[in-house]
Amino acid sequence: MAVCHSGAVYREQEVWSAEAASGLVLPDGCMDLIWSERAGLLVAGPDTRGRRVDPGVASGRATGLRFAPGRGPVVVGVPAWELRDRLVPLAQVWPERAVRELAERVAGGVDPGAVLAGAAARRVAVVGPPEPWRAWAASALGRGCPVAEVARRLGLSERQLRRRCQVAFGYGPKTLARVLRMRRALGWARAGVPGAEVAVRAGYADQAHLSREVRGLAGVPLSALVAVRGPVS
Repeated sequence: MAVCHSGAVYREQEVWSAEAASGLVLPDGCMDLIWSERAGLLVAGPDTRGRRVDPGVASGRATGLRFAPGRGPVVVGVPAWELRDRLVPLAQVWPERAVRELAERVAGGVDPGAVLAGAAARRVAVVGPPEPWRAWAASALGRGCPVAEVARRLGLSERQLRRRCQVAFGYGPKTLARVLRMRRALGWARAGVPGAEVAVRAGYADQAHLSREVRGLAGVPLSALVAVRGPVS
C-alpha cells in the first residue's frame, strides 16, 4: 500500500554552474533561470523527456537557479505548461528592461548565482510565495501517494488537480509522479542498490518495468545513467 507523506522534500531553489557543459538533462519537474556567457539570460521549462544540453548554452560558462517543482512559475510569471520542453530567452517572458537590467547586474557581479537568487527573491516578494499545496503535492506524489488520494486530501477532483498541476508543474500529476519516481530510483541505483531492489523500493512492478520507465523518460537505459554521472543532471 502506498503511503502519503506531508511536507515538502525539496529545497525552494539551488544554484548550479557548469563550464562548457554537455550531456543529458533529465526531467525533474523543475524550471531553471539561467545565465549563459554566450546566450545571455534564459529560462528552461519542465522537461517530459531527457534532452541534450543546448549548444548555445554549452559553449561557455553557465550559471543557473533551479527552482523546486511548482516554484518556477511564480518567479517567471507564466504557467509552467507554456514552457514545457522549451529553453527560451528570458526576454520572451519578462519585459526587456527588466531583462537588460538583470543581465547587467549578472555580468558585472562576482557571483552570478547570488544575483539570480536575489532577482528571484524580489519577484516572490512582489507576487507572493507559491501556494502551499504545490510543495505538498510534489512531496506526496514523489513519495508514491496515489493521484486520487492527493486530490482527495486537497479537496479537489482529479480533473481539477490535473488543471492545477499543468499550471504549477507543466504536466499532470501522473506524469509528475513518474518523473519524481524515476529520479528517486536513479538516486538509489547510483548509490549501488541492485536494480531489482531499486524497483521494489520505488514501487515499480518489477525490474523490467523500471527499465522501461527510465528509458521512456530519459531516452537512455538506467545503466547508462548510473555509469556516466558527470554530464547528467
